[in-house]
Formats: sequence, structure tokens, C-alpha cells
Amino acid sequence: MAAITRLRLRPPSPITCPSLLTHSPSSVSNPCSSRIRKVSFYSPLCYKSDNSIESSPETASSPSIVGDLLDYLNESWTQFHATAEAKRQLVAGGFHLLNENDEWDLKPGGRYFFTRNMSCLIAFAVGEKCTVGSGFHVIAAHTDSPCLKLKPKSGSSKSNYLMVNVQTYGGGLWHTWFDRDLSVAGRVILRGSDGSFLHKLVKVKRPVLRVPTLAIHLDRTVNKDGFKPNLETHLIPLLAMNEDSSGSKEKDKPSSSKAAHHPLLMQVLSNELSCGIDDIVSIELNVCDTQPSCLGGGNDEFIFSGRLDNLASSYCALRALIDSTRSPTELSSEQSIRMVALFDNEEVGSNSVQGAGAPTMFQAMRRIVKCLGHESSGEGAFDRAIRQSFLVSADMAHGVHPNYMDKHEEHHLPELQKGLVIKHNANQRYATSGVTAFLFKEVANMHNLPTQEFVVRNDMGCGSTIGPILASGVGIRTVDCGIAQLSMHSVREICGKEDIDIAYKHFKAFYRTFSSVDRKLNVD
Repeated sequence: MAAITRLRLRPPSPITCPSLLTHSPSSVSNPCSSRIRKVSFYSPLCYKSDNSIESSPETASSPSIVGDLLDYLNESWTQFHATAEAKRQLVAGGFHLLNENDEWDLKPGGRYFFTRNMSCLIAFAVGEKCTVGSGFHVIAAHTDSPCLKLKPKSGSSKSNYLMVNVQTYGGGLWHTWFDRDLSVAGRVILRGSDGSFLHKLVKVKRPVLRVPTLAIHLDRTVNKDGFKPNLETHLIPLLAMNEDSSGSKEKDKPSSSKAAHHPLLMQVLSNELSCGIDDIVSIELNVCDTQPSCLGGGNDEFIFSGRLDNLASSYCALRALIDSTRSPTELSSEQSIRMVALFDNEEVGSNSVQGAGAPTMFQAMRRIVKCLGHESSGEGAFDRAIRQSFLVSADMAHGVHPNYMDKHEEHHLPELQKGLVIKHNANQRYATSGVTAFLFKEVANMHNLPTQEFVVRNDMGCGSTIGPILASGVGIRTVDCGIAQLSMHSVREICGKEDIDIAYKHFKAFYRTFSSVDRKLNVD
């Protein structure tokens, strides 16, 4: 944050934030024109960091990761891009890529990861003092966010407009998607020249779609009755005017083309991928907002961005793992296994092969225990390891809204910039217990980090997270926590800049010191 303060001292001048990032997961582009931001009073503050991974011990003056988070958000338009960028950073940080289909050869002191579906990722670092029965210290989050996704047959035409049919994914605030500059991103399958098939990520950086609202002159009661769009008929993005090659407009009718998607859309994709249209044999695309993530507020204290839920948690966990294991001495006295688990499909219940409902993480844990223990594992080695393990379920939390304070329980009002929020629910919508909350807060207390607590009102329903799913999967101790935010599930969300660094430090402290905290308390 020192860098942010210095930048404010520079003379103001306009900034240009060019279109967003290349589809290649191996590259990180610059959302601004230079390493030093030139700021005007009307321009969003976009970051460009060097993406370096801090390896020095945690101190009060340690560099902020806010700039790196903004880069990550701007790169990660979809769950596929978020996973690919995490993969790139892990490789750069010295982690070894595994394949679930191969036999693993793991060593104490080693750092490893694998991906599933390119939307789920498990990374772990093995302590050099790891023995049979040593536990896992895990931070789990998710890569998906509410969005619009293209239907399998997306092409249609109405009133001389080319339309792109979409389905809603998750519980989004869909009215916020109207009148936004939208585009598409995701993955495609290409046919190779040798007959093979290639998996590629794609991101169209320029705005190509928009969902226009109806003019108030044609909907006079909208401000009184509320904006209540029909999600099937009103939430259809426009792609272009419907003109054939001769320039004459087609009659008003649905597209009669045998193609599932508009040829124009396929041409846009082929231009991005530098391939022929016929080479694209399958697409899986999200509709994405093109506005870059940036700092905002009178003091630059906020982060304005899409997908904060839950990429902010994912990135803080990822960086904490990388930075807490980068130094050769970090794992020399560690007995546990430090792990990050990033899952897909949390927003729709987690019941998928790449979601937290699948046994991905626990299968990996079992393989790790068996690989490290070889034939000397002894009775119940995996079960003993789980009993020694602890999981932090990190998902964004509801900060108190100044215009709707009555929506919060009056004694539990999480604020932005006040640290991680520990979530409680007596009906187990969150997996936190009195013991797990104490242990996680004790880590914070040791490092002078603030925490907050949240419980939902008795007259309101409570959301949930992957915490209870994973806690009940094999019986792992779990605490649910999150960074406070506003506008959750909007196309454009907001959180506090300070909370990003606090979460990162808390997660890093969890990896480094939880073993010493845990051994001080014996419950059973």
C-alpha cells in the first residue's frame, strides 16, 4: 500500500485503460499504460504489478497484494481463466504440476498441484518433518461466480437484431447486467490439423454484447412497481443488426441456420483464436462484463470489480500458500501439509465432478498419505491425518449496508476494512464451531490481525458455503470465514482494499503458525 500512497503524490493526468486481457493463460497483460499509474480525478485506478511473489518474512511493512489481485481479477473473466492463471503463478512459484491419471512420486519438502476440468485446482506443500498421521491445513474457496452462459443453441433473430440466447447461472442480481458493455469468454475445443482436438481458452476483450433496458417512456410504472424482467425473454443480449452479405435485412423470424451459434459470433471467436471457423468444434462461454477491476472511493479505499465473490478469497489463499512456502526454510520444520483447494460450481450447489461435492480433495489427501507413508503407513493413517487436519472455508461475507442496516442482526454488523468475518449458524449452514472459531481467531491474535463475526437474523434465511459440504465429507474440522463486501452477486461488487491484505496475512499466518496453536488445545 506504500506504492499506492506514493502514486497519489504524482501530478494528475488522464489514464487510458485499454481493453482487457489476452486469452492466453500464459501471459499477463497490462490493464494500464505503465507500471506507475497516472491518475486523473475521473479515471478508475487500474493496477499493473510485476506479479512477483514475496518471499520475505511477514512484517507490518510487507508489500500490499492489492495490485496483484486486480491483475488476477482482470485476467480471470471465467472460472477457466482463474484456474489457468493460478496454475501459471504456481508454476512460477516453484510448484510441480501433477496429473490425476499418473502415479505420483511425492517427497517431504515438495510442492505440487493439479487441476481438474481447468476450473478446479488442488495445490499443496509437504512439510519436511511430515510423518504418518500428519494433518492437512487447508484453505478452500471457489472459482465460479453468478453469470450468464450461452445456451447450447444460442443463435436467434428478432426485429432484425442478432440475439444470443443465454441461461442464468447461480443467484445473480440480474438487473445489474442490463446496459453493461458485455463480451464473451470461456473455452473452446479446436480440431487440430492432425485430427486431434485441442483445449483452448478464449477471451474477447472488446464489448460485443449488450442487454438494453426498456425506455421509461414505454414502462411508466417501473420506478414505482420495480424492475421485474422476465429472465427468459428480457435478458437476451444483442450481438448485431441482422444483415446478409448484400446488405438487405432479413425478415423478422428466428434464425433458420443449422448452426447452433451465429456465424458472426463464430467469426469473432476464430479471429481471437487465429483459427478457421470450421476448426471450432465446441464452445463453453460465459457472458462477461468488460469494465476492468479498479480502485475506487474518495481515498481509493475500495475495490470495484466483478467476481469478487469468490476470486478475492481464492487469490488471497493462493498467494498465502505460495508465499508461505517459497523460502527453502519455510517447510524445514513443518510437520503438516499446507493445501489450497479451489472448486467450481459452488454457486449452484457444488454437485459436480469439479465441485466441492466431489471427493477430489479427499482423494488427493488419501493419495498423499499413501505416497508419503509407502508401506509403513500403519493402521488408519489417512483417518488419523484427517483428525489432525483443519480447513478454512473462505467465501465472501455480507458487510453491513448503510442503507439497509436492518437486514443485519444488530450485534453482528461486519464492516469493510475491519478484517475477516467468521460466520456462525446454529443450524449448520456454516461449519464453524466454538472450537474452530477460537483456533482461527487465536492465529489472528498472535499476529495482531482483526476479526469480526457474523450471524444471520432469526427472521431471515441463511446462505451456505462449501464449508459444511467438506466438513461432513470425511469429518474435517472447519471454520467458515470471508472478506466483507457489498453488492454481492452483482455484475459489479465492492470490498475494502485493506481487507485483502488482512486476509492474505491471516491466511499466511494460518499456514505458518496453526500447528503451534492447535497443539495447545485438546478437546477429545
